[in-house]
Amino acid sequence: KEIFEEHKHRYGYRRITAQLHIEGIKINHKKVKRLMKKMNLFGIAIRRRRKYSSYQGTVGKIKPNLICRNFLAILPDRKWYSDITEFHLNGEKLYLSPIMDGCTHEIISYTISRHPVLEQVMTMLELAYKNHPALNGLIFHTDQGWQYQHPAFQSWLKDHGIEQSMSRKGNSLDDG
Repeated sequence: KEIFEEHKHRYGYRRITAQLHIEGIKINHKKVKRLMKKMNLFGIAIRRRRKYSSYQGTVGKIKPNLICRNFLAILPDRKWYSDITEFHLNGEKLYLSPIMDGCTHEIISYTISRHPVLEQVMTMLELAYKNHPALNGLIFHTDQGWQYQHPAFQSWLKDHGIEQSMSRKGNSLDDG
């Protein structure tokens, strides 16, 4: 009970058992669980954070999968891949959006944002276009995230002679 109170009701039977072992008290975790139940010592329920998912249903017309798991490109600037990844840094959520070339595996451009917003992927495209202006015939492959289904994103690709390719919903093998 003392350990439970000391850790502000955050420790469950497993952590209390571990703490008791550290203090030299050998006790089975099942006994600790039984005793805690008997004394009505219940820890605070901690919700697990959900993994970021950019898919929010169909926003625009879904594009065909032109890559079909053939990720290797013979020439640079023929196949580009992108996805948004959530990661935690110093207790803060950040979203990384890179473009990778299918031939050189080089990161063409990337943006980091505190929120997964359309501006992030549009800025990523503009940065890529600065260093790679000849993009006619390029296939740009992504998942079905809402940013990639957005009319502004699709229009930008079309205006620059880029063909958009999308993987099937929920199939990470299609995303390389």
